[in-house]
Amino acid sequence: MKVTLNPDAEVVKTVQEGLKRTGGYCPCRLQRTPETKCMCQEFRDQIKDPKFEGFCHCLLYYKSL
Repeated sequence: MKVTLNPDAEVVKTVQEGLKRTGGYCPCRLQRTPETKCMCQEFRDQIKDPKFEGFCHCLLYYKSL
């Protein structure tokens, strides 16, 4: 398993600016809860799945097999 940043620098920059603006919470989510703090619970659960490959909800991180 390997988790990396999105190779698209513009996406990374945009999401990181959103994270700064929201205090570290996923800028794609309306609610600010512990589950939406970056790296969000949804993606942490996804990366536990050994068969999952793909981006997190906001496209900042990518898990490769």
